[in-house]
Parts: sequence; C-alpha cells; structure tokens
Amino acid sequence: MVVAKGKMNREYVWLQCTETGDLNYRTQVNVKGGLPEKLKVGLKKYSPRLRKHTLHKIKRK
Repeated sequence: MVVAKGKMNREYVWLQCTETGDLNYRTQVNVKGGLPEKLKVGLKKYSPRLRKHTLHKIKRK
C-alpha cells in the first residue's frame, strides 16, 4: 500500500457549533506540530439552523 507523502500528519475533526451543539462541518487538520491557536479558539462558520455565522470549535470523534 502506497501512502501519499504528507497524508500521515493529517486528522479528520468535526466543527461543532457553540450555540446549537450541531456538528456542521468535517475538515482535516495538521497534527504534526500541534494545533494552531486560531483553531483552538474556534472558527466563525455558517450555522444552517440559526441561519447566521457562529463560533465553531473542534470536536474529535
């Protein structure tokens, strides 16, 4: 089995809305050097239930 270079350092995580608790997005993050501070604080993403942008934090499943 051939693994592409750089793929071993990535991990799938969910982005969970802080207001509704919904898991709206799944994305890959680079875990080799630790998570950047920007991701630890959270990202402003669109919440379909509230129909506005809210803070989403990382949730590992």
